Amino acid sequence: MTKDYSMRIPAKLEGMDVILAFVSLILDTNGCSPKARTQLRMAVEELYVNVTLYAYPSGDGWMEIHGNVENGTATFCLIDEGKPFNPLEKPDPDTLLSGDDRDIGGLGIYMVKTMVDELNYEYSDNCNRLTMKKQL
Repeated sequence: MTKDYSMRIPAKLEGMDVILAFVSLILDTNGCSPKARTQLRMAVEELYVNVTLYAYPSGDGWMEIHGNVENGTATFCLIDEGKPFNPLEKPDPDTLLSGDDRDIGGLGIYMVKTMVDELNYEYSDNCNRLTMKKQL
């Protein structure tokens, strides 16, 4: 039987250690490889930072994270009630350009896309929902 884990935390950078410990607990409990563990932790970190910096203009908000591992696939869903934003609509940056010639922003989401097998966005019930999956 699959165990689903979830937690809600204020969307503050100070919560980073708690979020990463939560992700590590799920992955370590399910025998995740070191490489996949590092990639998923980096992906969650990037997405959590984006929520804390951009989702709530007032500075007050929360993020909820759900996670599980089933049939060798880790799934994490990050939910926030911040302003609607689909990061998947932004075109991937041209990584062949120099930093001076490239637009600012977008590298973090691009990095997340390269580290997971599947990334989906949905806006429902006044919430952003970003779900990532990775084969372990």
